[in-house]
Amino acid sequence: MNIKTRSGRLALGILMSGVLLCHAEPEFVNMFNGKDLNGWNTSGNWVVEDADTIALKPRPGEGGWTRYKDYITTDQQYGNFVLDLEFKFNAHGNSGVFMRVGDLADHVSSGFEVQILDTHGKENVGHHDCGGVIRTADPSKNMVKPAGEWNHYLITVIDSKLTVVLNDEQIIDLDLSTSAMKDRPAKGYISFQDEGKPIWYRNVRIKELD
Repeated sequence: MNIKTRSGRLALGILMSGVLLCHAEPEFVNMFNGKDLNGWNTSGNWVVEDADTIALKPRPGEGGWTRYKDYITTDQQYGNFVLDLEFKFNAHGNSGVFMRVGDLADHVSSGFEVQILDTHGKENVGHHDCGGVIRTADPSKNMVKPAGEWNHYLITVIDSKLTVVLNDEQIIDLDLSTSAMKDRPAKGYISFQDEGKPIWYRNVRIKELD
């Protein structure tokens, strides 16, 4: 091989490497640093329990099934993404994953919620049961585990397309633009709900998409 040919192939290799880097698959990043709540905002009693787990510890006088204002909310807004997390609750536990929240003073009306609720074993599940999109879509199957066990959500939001996988089973395939959530913003905050009941989240990661 002559020098010109070798140089040409080297240049092509460098060019192709650059192209591949430009089109590299986005990676998951941890949403909590394992030490504190940096990057998040809350007025509630959310605490870091260990390197990968945050928990809501209801304060004295806080009972369950009350929609408190003390969500824990990202500093950053997100549009298209894959959200990967695990959650656990006690008996009768209740929380929710809110996405694309446009107004932090009104999560319910300015974002949409994928429900977290202790509905293990329930038949004929609806939108308010675990895995449902509140006021919008029923889960296709009841996949939530019993209280005290860790569950896994993989939630993908691309433009108006929402898919939810709970414990390795896809349970939601929704076009937001034709649903009750069609007026929600295309970009907003991610929040976890405080319902006055202990809840744990761990291994919370996000992959932002174009």
